Amino acid sequence: MGLPGGVPTAHVDTFLRDMLPPPELWPEFDYSASHLAGYPNRINAAAELIDKAVAEGFGGKAVYHYEDGTWTFAHLQDRAERIARVLVEDFGLVPGNRVLLRSANTPMLAACWLAVLKAGGICVTTMPLLRSRELTYIAERARIKIALCEVSLAEDMELARAQVAELKHVGYFTPLGDGSNKKAGLDQTADGKPAGFANVQTAADDPALITFTSGTTGNPKGAIHFHRDILAVADSWPMVYTVKQDDVLIGTPSMAFTYGKAAFLMYPMRHRATAVLMSRPTPEVVLEAIQRHRATSLYAVPTAFHGMLQEIGKYDTSSLKKCTSAGEQLRIKLWEDWYAATGVKIVDAIGMTEMLTHFISETLEVECPGSMGRPIPGYSACVFDDDDNPLPFGNRGRLAVRGPTGGRYLDDIDRQRGFVRKGWNVTGDIVEQDADGRFWYAERADDMIVSAGYNISAQEVETVILDHPKVAECAVVSVPDATRGHIVRACVVLRDLSQDSDETAREIQDFVKATIAPYKYPRDIKFLEHLPRTPTGKVQRFRLRQL
Repeated sequence: MGLPGGVPTAHVDTFLRDMLPPPELWPEFDYSASHLAGYPNRINAAAELIDKAVAEGFGGKAVYHYEDGTWTFAHLQDRAERIARVLVEDFGLVPGNRVLLRSANTPMLAACWLAVLKAGGICVTTMPLLRSRELTYIAERARIKIALCEVSLAEDMELARAQVAELKHVGYFTPLGDGSNKKAGLDQTADGKPAGFANVQTAADDPALITFTSGTTGNPKGAIHFHRDILAVADSWPMVYTVKQDDVLIGTPSMAFTYGKAAFLMYPMRHRATAVLMSRPTPEVVLEAIQRHRATSLYAVPTAFHGMLQEIGKYDTSSLKKCTSAGEQLRIKLWEDWYAATGVKIVDAIGMTEMLTHFISETLEVECPGSMGRPIPGYSACVFDDDDNPLPFGNRGRLAVRGPTGGRYLDDIDRQRGFVRKGWNVTGDIVEQDADGRFWYAERADDMIVSAGYNISAQEVETVILDHPKVAECAVVSVPDATRGHIVRACVVLRDLSQDSDETAREIQDFVKATIAPYKYPRDIKFLEHLPRTPTGKVQRFRLRQL
């Protein structure tokens, strides 16, 4: 179907290419849509995103607002190229090396992301909430030698560094790269580099990104995407949920998520728009920033919309022209309440890490509130039964999708075989398609907990709780919550049943927060004398959800 690629790799370090699943286990890729045609066989995504914008005369235009600072396209390009020089000249990066990025949403994170791509490296962008245990796993799994980290997040980065022998270089930066913190050595080193950098001429099918997503087995799974995938994503969903040059984009998703990567890295640069970045996008911070920067386009998860509704009357949000939600089910009452308060319809959409971003979306008109919409241009979708056969309209089954992007896991053949069926990417979502072709969300098929837009592995949380000295047994389930969609419930059997108390519950919660990312902690803890089990010994999780 006209896939770009097939030219020799530019990677010297071929570890990641060697760890791709065999091609026969890949999904079918479709580049037949007119907007996807014509990509060259050699693509450096950073050159396409930032260099072309500057070359076309957008150098003086604002690309990012952050707190009291503003970066232009030209300044972003300059910072990225100086950082690329640091990576190559000081840290010894060769094309194909993986680079871990750790920061909140800041202009310098964007510059580091571009720098890695320019130098032919592979970006592994991680959430700032991750602890050293999780960072260590990712660094070892991807064999990471270099990390670039926001200086305020150095503590867990250094703990991970001490555990990973291969991690030789860590560069620390400030959000605006202004050297305001003496410990941010990357700021000063980059300042001392000459301007300009010769981009590595990567192949269209050279890996560019690894995004780690939690799976039901507990350990994060590495989803791999190529340089051409970045362009395909940047060119597809904006055909439905538009991105114009005069748009000011704002929102809550982290750039570590594919949702945030698209919203704040790919879309603004590809479409010459401006984005507002925030390190802590609380409802009040987002609303104040909408008011101050006259933001026009809001990207968020339902929980964030719910939080903003409680405060929205205190701010001027009249500049908003469009809003979109993803990450979890958008309930109809929330949609109606937001529309009543703002006059702006929320466009619901669905994407996933393995696809890089959205593949089904409602239109800006939102003809059917509550629907996820139809496949976006370049993608197709259907509903599979248990035997991986398409179901007719009106039947519930697993959502299957294919298009220009798709799932390729890092060194995980079993996961790959389970995800790709008959050339389709089969998600963990149970959906129904109506006679008009719209998809409607029903539930998750696996034990992944989606809370406030975060994917949380029940098994990972269980493993941590079982390390607590007071805990004998534990089972973690998802339960509905009016604000967060769902929350984590931990059903715990204590070694000493007399220690059942609110204090012990808080102690377990704090233990989880200190061990893994705090958003994964169980907001609801139930102490039981024993876990309900089947005759074969399996925990009856449905009973735990009913407690």
